[in-house]
Amino acid sequence: MAVQTLPGFLVIGLVAGWLASFVVGGGGLVTYLLSGVIGAFVGPMVLRFAKLEFQLGGPLITQILVSAIGAIIVVLLARVIA
Repeated sequence: MAVQTLPGFLVIGLVAGWLASFVVGGGGLVTYLLSGVIGAFVGPMVLRFAKLEFQLGGPLITQILVSAIGAIIVVLLARVIA
C-alpha cells in the first residue's frame, strides 16, 4: 500500500465506498467508510484469487479502484445476507 498511514487508508476507503455507492446505490458517510475500508481488504484478495491484475494511472488510483471493487462486493454480499 502506497499510503500507509491510517488517515490515508481511511480516505482511500471513504472514496472507494463513495464510488461503490454509484454502482449499488444508497449509503451515507459511515456506510461509505465501512464498505470502503472492508473493500480495501476484500478487493485485492478477490483479484488475486481470480488471477487478475491491472494498473490504471498511479498507484493511488489503482488502490482506490481495487478497494471500490471490494466495496461493491461487500455491499452486495451484505444485501444478500440481510
